[in-house]
Amino acid sequence: MKASEQYARFQPPDGYVSLPSALEGIEVYGPDPAAKEAAAEGPTAVRCPGCGAAARFDVAKGRVGCAFCGWTDDADQASVGEAGAFTRAALDRGSEGFGVDRRELSCGGCGAVLALEAGALAATCPFCASPQVSVREHATVQGLRPTALLPFAVLDTAARQAAKAWLGQGWFHPGDLMQLASVDRFLGIYVPYWAFSAAVAAGWEAEVGRERTVTRRNAQGETETETVIDWSWQSGEVALRIDDLLVSGTTKLPARQLARLEPGLTLDAIVGYAPKLLAGFQAQTYDVGLPAAWDAGRAKMRERAREACMRDTGSSHVRSFSMTADLNDEQWRHLLLPLWVSAYRYGGRSFAVLVDGVGGAVAGQKPVAWWKVWTAVALMLSPGVLSAIVGIPLLIVGIGAAVLLVAAILLVAGGIGSAVLVAHARDLEAA
Repeated sequence: MKASEQYARFQPPDGYVSLPSALEGIEVYGPDPAAKEAAAEGPTAVRCPGCGAAARFDVAKGRVGCAFCGWTDDADQASVGEAGAFTRAALDRGSEGFGVDRRELSCGGCGAVLALEAGALAATCPFCASPQVSVREHATVQGLRPTALLPFAVLDTAARQAAKAWLGQGWFHPGDLMQLASVDRFLGIYVPYWAFSAAVAAGWEAEVGRERTVTRRNAQGETETETVIDWSWQSGEVALRIDDLLVSGTTKLPARQLARLEPGLTLDAIVGYAPKLLAGFQAQTYDVGLPAAWDAGRAKMRERAREACMRDTGSSHVRSFSMTADLNDEQWRHLLLPLWVSAYRYGGRSFAVLVDGVGGAVAGQKPVAWWKVWTAVALMLSPGVLSAIVGIPLLIVGIGAAVLLVAAILLVAGGIGSAVLVAHARDLEAA
C-alpha cells in the first residue's frame, strides 16, 4: 500500500483532534482541548447555555444559575416521589452514589468522608479543621442514592453573621472568642439523613391512679382535707401515624448539635433529588446504614407511642405500665439536608460550628473559660466560709453557735449552686 493511501485512511485515536500546525503541509493531532477542559471540571459541572460558564445552585433564587450572565434553570424540580418500602428487592434495585463522579475527601483526624465538587480545593477538614486530609480524584461514591433533597435557603453571608453573633454570647465562654475565632469561611454541605414513616398501633395496660379529696375532722375537732389516690387496673389502645421521622446518617457531626438544628429542618420545601442541585456544594456520604438507622427510628417511634399511651391514661399517676407496639406500612427515604459548616481553632483546640441551611439557627462547640467558673464558685462559697471564720472565735463568748449555723446553711447553699454551675459548664464543653 502506498504511503499516500495509508495517510488518507489514517484516523486519529478517540479524543484526539486536528490542531493548528506551525509548519505548512504538516498536520498535527492532539487531545481535544474541550474534552480536556470538561474532564478537569468534572462530570458534576453544570454548563450555562448562555455563556458556557460553570453554573451553581443560587440560594437566593432557589435555582441553578449562572453568576456571569444571569441565566437560571427554570425547569420544574423533580417530584419527591413515593417513599421506599422495606423489601430486599427495593434495596437491591436502589441506585448507588450521587449519580455523578465526585472527588472524595477522607479525613485522617475525624474519619469523615466528603464528596467534593469537581475543582473544589480542600486543604483541611470542614468538620474538625484537621490538615490530615487525602483526596481521590473521580471517586465513585458508593451507597444508596438520595431520593430527595432540601435546598439551601440561607446565604453564606447570613450564616457568618449568625455564627459571629453566637460566638459572642454566653458568660461561660472567653471574652475574646468572637475576635480570635475565625469563622469567615463556611462550607455548604448536604448532610445525609434517613426519614422513616409508619403506622403505629399500640396497646397499654397499667395501674392508673385517680386523685380525690377527703375531708375529715382531727382530734381537736378541726376540719382537714387530704388528697388520696385510688388505684385501678386499666387498659387502652392508641393508633398514630408517624411521617418523616428524621434519623441522622452521619456519626462525624456531634449528635447533640444536629438534634438542636433538626426542628428547623422542616421538609415543606423538599424536592426530588437531581445531581445538578449539588452544584456549588459538597455532599457527605452516610456512615450509618439503613438497617442501623431503622433500628434507631423504631426506638424513637416506640417512645412516641409510649408518650401517647401515657397521655391516654388521663392521669399523672401511673405504675406497672406495659405496652405493645406494632409498626405497619413501614417506609423510608434517603435525604440530603443543608448545613453551613465551619471549624475554628482556639487555644490549640478545634471546634465546629453548624448553621441550619433553612432557618439559620446555630449550634456548635465553644470553649469554656474555667477561670470564670472557679471565680464564681469562690464567690458563692465565700459567705459561708467568712461566716465560719467569724463564728469560731465567738464560741469563746458563747454566741458563736448561731453564727456557725448560718455559716453551715450558707456553705450548703453555696455548694449546691457551685455543683450546678460546674455541671452546666462541663455540659457546655462536651456539647
